[in-house]
Amino acid sequence: MRTVVPVIIAFLSGFIMIVAFFFNPDKTILGKIESEVLVWVTIVGGFTLLLGVVSITRVNWQAVKTKKKGWIYNFLTLLSIFVMAIPAMLPSSWSPFFGDSSGSVYDWLFNYIDAPMMGTMFAMLAFYIASAAFRAFRARNAEATLLLLTAVLVMLWRIPMGEAFLRLFSDSLPQMINNYVMNGVNLAVQRGILIGAALGAASMSLRIMLGIERTYMGKG
Repeated sequence: MRTVVPVIIAFLSGFIMIVAFFFNPDKTILGKIESEVLVWVTIVGGFTLLLGVVSITRVNWQAVKTKKKGWIYNFLTLLSIFVMAIPAMLPSSWSPFFGDSSGSVYDWLFNYIDAPMMGTMFAMLAFYIASAAFRAFRARNAEATLLLLTAVLVMLWRIPMGEAFLRLFSDSLPQMINNYVMNGVNLAVQRGILIGAALGAASMSLRIMLGIERTYMGKG
């Protein structure tokens, strides 16, 4: 039963969502069932978020308790979780510092600590991407040369200084890059990747519905 019941639930849920997609949700019972399934997805997602908080708390607490190497970072992680979560969950009617409105503890921590750290991380990531691009975009053959030229054009097109440089050759050159590179070749490749990913997701969903894939139950 511990195996059969989850497989039946997974099959029925997937089957309802697939069939209901082709019917008007306002006029058929399948559409109403689809809405109920989506509500349950939200509920289950909330419990998984709670499970993730419990899991990260246990892992970091064990590291702090045993004074594992680098435990101070685990302690800061725990402190950040609870300092952000607890005031945000308390009603703002108790204190203007509670809740997630402007002026609350959550709002202050997000705007003045979390947002600057995210900005710093993405700024550093840009330099890592640039260094990786320098190593990858080497004109070893015709394909690599084409990739290098395309990347240079796109990077020039994305920054004001580069756009001004391109306009020295032609005022319509930045728009041509946008039309033929970004909305042409790049968009076609993106759609191909999305189609491949969709086919992979569909095949994985079919495996789960048929009970072939059971890793979500802790089985291989």
